This record gives sequence, C-alpha cells and structure tokens, in this order.
Amino acid sequence: MVTIAEVARHAGVAPSTVSYALTGKRSISADTRARVEESVRVLGYHRHAGARALASNRANVLALVLPLRAGMHVPVLMRFVVSVVTAARKHSQDVLLVTADEGAAGLRRVAGGAQADGVLVMDVEMHDERVPVLRELDRPSVLIGYPADATGLTCVDLDFAAAGSRCVDHLADLGHRYIGLLGAPKAVYQRDTGYAHRTMAGFGAAAMRRGISATTVPTENDYQSVLRTVAELLREHPALTGLVVHNEAALGAVVEGLRVLGRRVPEDIAVVAICPDEMAEHLSPPLTSVQVPAEELGARAVDLLMSKLDRTAVPALTLLPPRLTDRASAERRHPAA
Repeated sequence: MVTIAEVARHAGVAPSTVSYALTGKRSISADTRARVEESVRVLGYHRHAGARALASNRANVLALVLPLRAGMHVPVLMRFVVSVVTAARKHSQDVLLVTADEGAAGLRRVAGGAQADGVLVMDVEMHDERVPVLRELDRPSVLIGYPADATGLTCVDLDFAAAGSRCVDHLADLGHRYIGLLGAPKAVYQRDTGYAHRTMAGFGAAAMRRGISATTVPTENDYQSVLRTVAELLREHPALTGLVVHNEAALGAVVEGLRVLGRRVPEDIAVVAICPDEMAEHLSPPLTSVQVPAEELGARAVDLLMSKLDRTAVPALTLLPPRLTDRASAERRHPAA
C-alpha cells in the first residue's frame, strides 16, 4: 500500500503538504498541487487506502524527544533510537529525532506545529517539567520511563525497581552478605532520573528484606574515576563480596579495575550488571546480568502511540519484568568466606 509519506518523497514535499493537497484543508500553490497529483497518479495512491491518515490530517511522522545530557551513555541510547525507527517504519511512519535539551519549551515547539502526529519522550525524570505540557497537548504521547505522578500519561519501561531487587536476590541466594551498587553518574541522580532512582530504591529495599549489608555509590564513566571509586569502596568496605553495576559505560572499567586491584571475578568479587545482553556477553568473564530490553521498549512505545493515534484504548503503565541471565561472573560463597 502506497503511503502519504511515499507520495511526499516522490513529490519532494512534506507529508502534511500532501494531506493539504488531497483534503483541501489549507491553500497551497497550483504548482505544488500539480506535483502532488502527478505523484499520486504515478504511484497509484488511492484515497481510500489512506483514508485514516487523511481524515486525521496526519503527517506520518513521530517525534522522539531524547535530550542528550551529562552522564548518558550514547551507544545504549542509540539502541532505543534504532528500535523506535524500525518499529515506526513497520507502521509507515518517519521519525523526527529531537536531541536538544530544551525542557518544556522544546516539547511545545516540537508538538505545537504540524511536523509530528505524536510524541515519544525519553530520559524521564521523577518530577519532569515536560509532564504538564504532555497532559495539555492535543497530540498523543508515550513516555519510555515514567515520572512520580503518571496520571493521565501513557508510559512503558523496564521495571527498574524489580531489576535492582532481582540482582540483590541473586547475590543473596549465592551467599553474599555484603554487596554494593555502582550506579549512574552523579549528574543522572541530580536530575532525579526515574530509572536510576528506582534501581537504587529497589536495591536498597531488597537488601533490607534479605537482611544483608549494602552500600550505593554513584559512578562516573571514565576509567580513572571508576578505578578510584572501586578502590575506595573496597578499602572502606573490606567485607564486600558482590557488586551490582548499573552504568553501562563503566562496566569494562569496573572489571578491569578489579583486576588491577588484585580482585578476581568471580572468585573474590561477584559482579552482576543491569545492561543490554550483548554488553554483558562480550566482557571477560561474561557478566551475569539483567537485560535492558531497548529493542522491546522502543517497539512497545511505538505500538502504544500508534494505537492512541487510532483512538484505541491502551494501558496507562506497561512495566516489563526483569530477566536475569546467569553467566560466569557470580558464584556461591562458602560460609567461611
């Protein structure tokens, strides 16, 4: 089926211009209208085939608002971007990627015009200033992540609180009685970013529930900072035998830093990561990990947004349960250890 977006590319105009030409809702030049009509004829576009899009005057474009901020790990973010773009193409949608950190004003700018039919929002903070704007928009939106108050919103995310808890339970079941969380960089916590906040909360609550000692430390992304953090942690907490790492950019440095400090993984220190599977698999030793399902989250978000565009009811909050894969970086502690 030929889409409005394909007609627009053939005619060299915006998708919204094609809609205007076919519906007559706005005035366009005779030359532009002629180009659109010729593209419609050449491509064999039929109005009934795209009636749903025309009726709602869609541009067939989704906006992905992903501000690039301090402490973010771009390779993992790009997994989300690719998953959104791939899922959008299955719905014959293009994606407008917005990376400027403009907060609420930027969201109004993106959603206020006719360039996007709906909005996907990432890097959601617990008290995100964009949330009131999302509630006011006349365009549907979906958040990958969720704020403290998600009333009136549609959100999808990994259950990061359960992920932090799952890591603690895994180490506790192996006999570890003193563990640490190497978390995101300080800037991420200072923004009160939802996923980092919830992982730490889940980690702490599970440690209390299991009756084990635990400590949490923010971790920067560069090797020297990671090495200093790990060295200080081991010096201040000599009984520590397990680490949960929720910082993809620091993973390699943590493993290498432990080796430099004379600690073997998993014989001396067990390591469990929260990260995409491929990152955990490619380290030495391969890390036991809870998967960050970027591909599934991106696809779910697009599907939810397309359902909202079709005025189909969707759940307010979709949380994916954590999935832990046991590899080579955590082993059972003996009682005398």
